[in-house]
Amino acid sequence: MKKLIDLISEEVTKAFVSEGYDAKYGKVTLSNRPDLCEFQCNGAMAAAKEYKCAPFMISDKIAAALSGCGLFESVESVKPGFLNIKISGEYLADIMNGMIADEGRYGCEKAENPLTIIVDYGGPNVAKPLHVGHLRSAVIGESVKRIAKFMGHNVIGDVHLGDWGLQMGLIITELKERKPDLVYFDPDYTGEYPKEAPFTISELEDIYPTASGKSKQDAVFKEAALLATKELQGGRRGYQALLSHIMNVSVTDLKRNYENLNVHFELWKGESDAQPYVPEMVQMMKDKGYAYMSEGALVVDVKEDTDTKEIPPCIILKSDGASLYSTTDLATLVMRMKENNPDRVIYLADARQSMHFIQVFRCAKKTGIVPETTELKHIGFGTMNGKDGKPFKTRDGGVMRLEYLLKEIDDEMLAKIKENQKEKENLDIDPKEAEKTAKTVALAAIKYGDLSNQASKDYVFDIERFTSFEGNTGPYILYTIVRIKSILSKYQAKGGTIEGLSDAICPAKNAGQKNLMLSLAKFNATIENAYEESAPHKICAYIYELANAFNGFYHDTKILAEENDKLQKSYIALLVLTKEVLETCIDMLGFSAPDRM
Repeated sequence: MKKLIDLISEEVTKAFVSEGYDAKYGKVTLSNRPDLCEFQCNGAMAAAKEYKCAPFMISDKIAAALSGCGLFESVESVKPGFLNIKISGEYLADIMNGMIADEGRYGCEKAENPLTIIVDYGGPNVAKPLHVGHLRSAVIGESVKRIAKFMGHNVIGDVHLGDWGLQMGLIITELKERKPDLVYFDPDYTGEYPKEAPFTISELEDIYPTASGKSKQDAVFKEAALLATKELQGGRRGYQALLSHIMNVSVTDLKRNYENLNVHFELWKGESDAQPYVPEMVQMMKDKGYAYMSEGALVVDVKEDTDTKEIPPCIILKSDGASLYSTTDLATLVMRMKENNPDRVIYLADARQSMHFIQVFRCAKKTGIVPETTELKHIGFGTMNGKDGKPFKTRDGGVMRLEYLLKEIDDEMLAKIKENQKEKENLDIDPKEAEKTAKTVALAAIKYGDLSNQASKDYVFDIERFTSFEGNTGPYILYTIVRIKSILSKYQAKGGTIEGLSDAICPAKNAGQKNLMLSLAKFNATIENAYEESAPHKICAYIYELANAFNGFYHDTKILAEENDKLQKSYIALLVLTKEVLETCIDMLGFSAPDRM
């Protein structure tokens, strides 16, 4: 289904051409004066200069040419030369019925040529718990993936765990100090290693920070950790077995935490998976003359003549021969091209890492790791701050674990739901259902609170505001969906059916109803734009507008009390469509709605 704005522009453009004017002047936009009209065209203002006449002389001709078009209720020429446009109620009703008939898509066409897209969530380091700093990459990445999937593309989400480098050596060294008799540390051992890990997730989460702290104070300890890292990467059996245990224990815990966020990955790859590709990749760069030695390090120049700022070379290997993040990211691209051959790779990472990605992307293209046709994109996000404007911390100033933050918001939401029940004297809800509902609404509060902001911008994480049932919040959106569900349930309880309503919607009977229909008609344009720009915040803005439009319609219209059966069915069909569009949108944002709140 074509976008409504495009359909209107096509008709207005035809009128400009039929009257002898250039087609470029027929572009239509949403009205900036919704009190006067729904759409507007300012083309006559620009055309007046080219055709050397007063703008209103052109707009008058266009308005006259469009007077018989069934698409419009009215097209009015307003001095000095604006075209104010209102859409026909009959035409808008046809669009609504078309959306209902297009079940699951609602007028949004799937991609004709699906792409293979990898979304790299820039995942956490293993052996460390998820903290609030991991929230944005997970939440934004999941939504970007879901939007692309809805558009019909083959999308692969990869957690991309940090499981390589010094941190592994630190863990091994600290574990050796604590449990030196473990068989993993015997270089002469040739048997099978135990299947059970020699530590729990709690112990592992204590080992890493302890080791990290020691390495900053104790040079001997750090040297031992560097040696352990080198031996691990060199293939030492006992250390490789420990790495497997670290991964298994960490990934089990990470999966539980990501499940609580309703975030899922198709791939659980780590940096270690790309390591086998490093030697051949480095040799290729040397053989083809891309890589050269500079101050002891192996680098590739990535600056371009058009650069307006200094772009340093991409470092491939440090002076001691060790890999860096850039090495791992490039080797990961080698692996992904061989295994998945993606058309696009999207990276979620802090905006402050933009230089790293410029260097890696340019190096990948220059050396032929990826072809020019493969798009590499970095979605750089801002920081999540507390009310003081500084990065979000616990009350004692530490970095808050993500599961603690989720629990805090779950509890806040449960308290609000119980208070809401008390005020309405609705005490029949089961405590377990209340807890489940609280979790559902809390997740919406967190995700919507994050995603409603443009990804690149910092934002203030305000629990009180995010959990409010009023204003531009997740709970408000869910409350609107629950309200619609309640009306539909009451309608069905009276014997009505919500099936077979594909041709039931009639032209709007009041301004609130037409406003709701106009909002629904923007669905396909919104989703296409959100996909093209990898911008979930555009879906948030849309569903907030749609929720407001529905609530305006609800307050203006007697739905269940309507005595005219045909008109009531029209209202019910509109409610069903609104509910389904809202639910489709929130699914793309990564949360769902309860049946009641």
